[in-house]
Amino acid sequence: MDNEKERQEISLIGRLFSLEALLIAMGLLSLISGIIRMQRSQIFWGLIIIFGSILFLFVRKKKQGEK
Repeated sequence: MDNEKERQEISLIGRLFSLEALLIAMGLLSLISGIIRMQRSQIFWGLIIIFGSILFLFVRKKKQGEK
């Protein structure tokens, strides 16, 4: 039973620090920093990163649903 609990904890940590979550966090940081500094390029890249990572999530879920 301890082995199963450890596996669940590792799975939870893996979900928290997944690539998608890190990409969205990076996009949000870029967006917020661009708004604070009023730099259009940072705002643009923040929006692109957020949009791309959300699009990636939908495509990935659709591919998993086909299997």
